[in-house]
Amino acid sequence: MKDLFWHLVGISIGLKILLIPAYHSTDFEVHRNWLAITHSLPLNQWYVDATSEWTLDYPPFFAYFEWLLSHVAKYVDPRMLEVSNLNYDSKGTVYFQRLSVIATDLVYVVGVRSCLGSLGLARDTQQHFAASMILLLNVGLLFVDHIHFQYNGFLFGILLLSISFLVRRRFLWCAFIFAVLLNFKHIFLYLAPAFGVYLLRFYCLEQVGIKSQIEAFLKLLTVGLSPFAASFGPFFEQIPQVLSRLFPFKRGLTHAYWAPNFWALYNSADKVLASALRVKADGAGATSGLVQEVKHLVLPSISPPVTFALTVLFMLPILVKLFRSSKSQSPLVFLRAVVLCGCSSFVFGWHVHEKAILMVLLPLCLLTVVNREDARYAYILAIAGYFSLFPLLFDPDLFIPRYSLYMSYVAMLYGQLYRVFPGFRGFHVLEWLYVLGFLAIPLYEHLLAHLLGWHRRLPFLPLLLTSVYSAIGVIYFFGGYYLYALGIGSHAKWHSSSSAETVEKTRKKKRKTK
Repeated sequence: MKDLFWHLVGISIGLKILLIPAYHSTDFEVHRNWLAITHSLPLNQWYVDATSEWTLDYPPFFAYFEWLLSHVAKYVDPRMLEVSNLNYDSKGTVYFQRLSVIATDLVYVVGVRSCLGSLGLARDTQQHFAASMILLLNVGLLFVDHIHFQYNGFLFGILLLSISFLVRRRFLWCAFIFAVLLNFKHIFLYLAPAFGVYLLRFYCLEQVGIKSQIEAFLKLLTVGLSPFAASFGPFFEQIPQVLSRLFPFKRGLTHAYWAPNFWALYNSADKVLASALRVKADGAGATSGLVQEVKHLVLPSISPPVTFALTVLFMLPILVKLFRSSKSQSPLVFLRAVVLCGCSSFVFGWHVHEKAILMVLLPLCLLTVVNREDARYAYILAIAGYFSLFPLLFDPDLFIPRYSLYMSYVAMLYGQLYRVFPGFRGFHVLEWLYVLGFLAIPLYEHLLAHLLGWHRRLPFLPLLLTSVYSAIGVIYFFGGYYLYALGIGSHAKWHSSSSAETVEKTRKKKRKTK
């Protein structure tokens, strides 16, 4: 098989260009406002200005990134850089911001190429082609970045670069790049425990002698903290204000649209119990749809420390396994730890956005070509996870694109897995029944709700069904994949085709050629 990587890159760019005129969300105005803030205001006002409700709440490196973009934007349409010009979306502004997302996606392309190479996947193999296709044509990124509008592609590119350096055992580069990533978007803290444990175990503690171990730790600390110094240094006197923007705990347990996680099921259970017990809300309940602090009606209300404790608790088993893994198996145990740390945070975190599922889905793409069981679990999460993004694309004009892109991607994913693993069948009977259940949600939303007149009486129900039903799949994946990753169960053994062996063999060959 020829190396078709760059052909796939071309197809990806072409598809993204076709989506430029598509509907965009309020996140479009968020980033336009950030362009205006960083261009028009002095640096000490960036994290203070509240002209718009969409205040700057990403780390400083992302603010600097917006500042750089603004110096190109001023040649396209200077009016987009006026702080008071709220909800400005001229044609020039739309095209500039859309094209800026496509241009920065080149970082993602580099990250994909580097990561696949580090895993030892030969460019002329079906595995390499399948992984390239799954990553470069990822429907989640198309939904979130190129329709809804955000800049996730280049951030995941940085993540993939840090993973590739870790697998190549270039640990200081890995630490530096991951620290840079944290200063672009702090949500990647979800994945930091996996990186921290791996670097501690296989860089610091691998050194011979306590003195060498301490020196390695100090090097790692210096390299890891230097991006934070560069990022937060200019805001030294405003650090409390910056941190209050980055960690707004008063936003409540769940987002207005519940992410498909444990708290979606918890909120639903509270609603059902309140209805059964005829308990009436005396204020904003968890189901009010408002982004604020809420109280549950029957079940105990949840505070940020509770979500933090649950998140850490569920991360610990895979981190312990990672710490105790052998050097040959550690790259894949690390990748699984990244997935499960991200999933622990998604399932139990405070005020999780539905878009955060990409932090689980994209690293998991690297594992889909490892063996059948990884692929099976990845496919289950793909079905539920990408479907859960539909509420982001709520405009009626997007119904056909969202269903066609989703179904095409899911079919393509199945086809590639079948080619990598001949005879791949995907699911057990109950799992297939769950997957088929997703057909009922659009059937209700677009047909039955209108026939029954419920689209006026219960306008929120399609959102609720999407969140809760997707949450069942996410939690099923989380539990099943966790047991598999820990080596518990009949499918948990490492297969002979595992990329752990491939990575180690590739590394040895490279050493010999040197």
